[in-house]
Amino acid sequence: MEASGVPVQQLAAWGASGAMVFGGVVPYIPQYRQIRRTQNADGFSTYVCLVLLVANILRILFWFGRHFEAPLLWQSIIMIITMLLMLKLCTEVRMANELSARRRCFTAADSKDEEVKAAPRRSYLDFDLRYFWHWSQFSDYVQCVLSFSGLAGYLTYLWLDSPLFVELLGFMAVFSEALLGLPQLYRNYRNSSTEGMSVKMVLMWTSGDTFKTVYFILNQAPFQFSICGLLQVLVDVAILLQVYLYSSYPQKPVSHPMHPASTKAL
Repeated sequence: MEASGVPVQQLAAWGASGAMVFGGVVPYIPQYRQIRRTQNADGFSTYVCLVLLVANILRILFWFGRHFEAPLLWQSIIMIITMLLMLKLCTEVRMANELSARRRCFTAADSKDEEVKAAPRRSYLDFDLRYFWHWSQFSDYVQCVLSFSGLAGYLTYLWLDSPLFVELLGFMAVFSEALLGLPQLYRNYRNSSTEGMSVKMVLMWTSGDTFKTVYFILNQAPFQFSICGLLQVLVDVAILLQVYLYSSYPQKPVSHPMHPASTKAL
């Protein structure tokens, strides 16, 4: 069966590849728009950006040692761009809110005539672990990402001929991404509640991770991808089980609910 001269099987393959390339960034589109609309980034953890940046940089380096499906490579590139955009927006919003808070403090103290000083600048080049990944300018995040990419790329260049190193690199890339659901799982367990978590979003995680894992298996992707895809599905199912179990108990109030997208990537 053909559609306009193109086999349906080929169209299905293109559709699956497109879903793999862009499916991972879809959950962050409404999150990005919400932050822009509300000018509040408290519901999104930028540490998710850190994990996804590390995971996808390592995945790209893994490609040089063992070529895998092109859609998976493009997915990593698109995800890196998306996380950098998220970091840029979150940094700008956070710094603007900090400045507004300082202005309100001066106003409350009847010090309107005093100059409102900006918050102390926190820089990547300060190498202060207390403020790691909580810097004042987007350029600091870019410097950190470039430094990590350069160091990881250099090590990959030196050890590219080692099959053990290449396989370990691929495992680290997908394993770190597979564990992104654990913070949400632990949070639910600690609070004995799933209040503040979108069940629809978890269902999207589960369906997306299932599709991704099946894609890995059918396209004979490196075994690390399939194993970690299965791990992601198991974490998703565990969270859904928490929804069922905790629905039988009174829901504890959560003082700072966290948006599900901040703890998980598709």
